[in-house]
Amino acid sequence: MTAKSFNRCGAPPEPPLIAAVIVSSMATTTAQSTLGRAFAHALAKKDFAAISDLLHPQIDFRGLTPGRNWEAGNPDDVIQGILRQWFEDSDEVEELIALDTDSFADLERVGYRFRVRNPDGLYAVEQQAYVQERDGKIGWMRVLCSGFRPIE
Repeated sequence: MTAKSFNRCGAPPEPPLIAAVIVSSMATTTAQSTLGRAFAHALAKKDFAAISDLLHPQIDFRGLTPGRNWEAGNPDDVIQGILRQWFEDSDEVEELIALDTDSFADLERVGYRFRVRNPDGLYAVEQQAYVQERDGKIGWMRVLCSGFRPIE
């Protein structure tokens, strides 16, 4: 018997208040799932106005692509400085091939894959993101991108 498994009276410790955390996170799961899905759909359409509406004014955004780290602290920097660089005007997103969301603790995980055509050919682009809600918007986001992978 160790001090970690029993209290001073020799009785097993009270179970942790995990149920309260689970109930609390369940209440935000729908809002978070809606945010992640909405982001993926808006990005597939390159609807940057819709993306701007989804992002908190003080978003903490970090991204990783095969050749670079990206950071932004407001919606305009996310859109102009990052997303429009990742998906240029000549990149036509032809299809949202896959979309998967799940809750993880206080985060939503969203994975999506696009078929993208540009003057250089046809590509698949996959991103995995973790999203945290703040005031009904995406307040924290981490994105890992596969880069443009040739599929023709």
